[in-house]
Amino acid sequence: MQQYDLAILGGGPAGVAAGVYAARKQLKTVFITKDWNGQSSVSEGIENWIGEVKISGLDLSKKLENHLKAYAGDVLHICEGEWAMDVEMIRRATANTSLGGAPQSLARGRNGFSAENTRTRRENVSAEAGFFTITTNKDTYKAKTILVTTGSSRRKLDIPGADRLEHKGLTYCASCDGPLFAGQDVAVVGGGNAGFESAAQLLAYCKSVTLLSRNDFKADPVIIEAITSNPKMKAIKNAVPKEVLGDRFVSGFTYTDSTTKKDATINVTGIFAEIGSIPNTDFIKNSVKLDRYGHIIVDPKNQRASVSGIWAAGDVTDGLFHQNNIAVGDAIKALEDIYLFIKAK
Repeated sequence: MQQYDLAILGGGPAGVAAGVYAARKQLKTVFITKDWNGQSSVSEGIENWIGEVKISGLDLSKKLENHLKAYAGDVLHICEGEWAMDVEMIRRATANTSLGGAPQSLARGRNGFSAENTRTRRENVSAEAGFFTITTNKDTYKAKTILVTTGSSRRKLDIPGADRLEHKGLTYCASCDGPLFAGQDVAVVGGGNAGFESAAQLLAYCKSVTLLSRNDFKADPVIIEAITSNPKMKAIKNAVPKEVLGDRFVSGFTYTDSTTKKDATINVTGIFAEIGSIPNTDFIKNSVKLDRYGHIIVDPKNQRASVSGIWAAGDVTDGLFHQNNIAVGDAIKALEDIYLFIKAK
């Protein structure tokens, strides 16, 4: 099994940024990605990617892919069509191990901490001490360090019309698609901080914003007060989503008032769903500390996770804000720290 300095898991903006820096720093790297399509690849026009006035999500993804491949050379091995399924960290040999005791390894990911996964051959531990093995759907790789940039998946509205009208007025990214709805009446579904923050962005250019929350608002009181004071803003509690209306494009939204059991419809041309996201951390959830939502907890100074040798950046982390530009910056920050970590050994 070939040995790498670094394994980067994920091919979105964070992973690509780290990959470019890793290649330039001549870190022998395996870059594992299912594809090059981050969450914003479905956006018709991204207007907050620095250096581009406006670019489609697919064009951005292709540019990122081409940038990385231009730098890859012999130092960066790109594995497309693969995704991590399991991570195992080999502990350094202990005094007991050197005396012939069973060496201790951490069998992580899907298998959890299983005695069946401990390595029993002394020479294997001494040869692989301080390394991680990453098992994908196709192969197994060994690396000194890991950077997790696997992102997250948006929780989708599961009501009639949502699938049919996605990207036709129904979107999951206000920062990406909001400006496309300038001067229009729009709705935000979700009563948490993310929903109110999206509403705040939309108020800057939309004619009106109606926020609908299934229950009581869960955002911070100061945010609720500040945003609902805007005359263009309306916030509705106890609104259970029922149907997205429209033929070719969104024309309205129907919800049920959970207190009166009556249906109501609002006329909007845009719907922004902020009902949470699911971090892609199943393969590593038993290896590092996660927050209650499944994000990897990191040190914001250097993006280190709770286990030495593992870093994370982008939407997969517990960072306060999740955007492409922020993900890229955090990934570069992590890569700089990884470089120092490896060279200090």
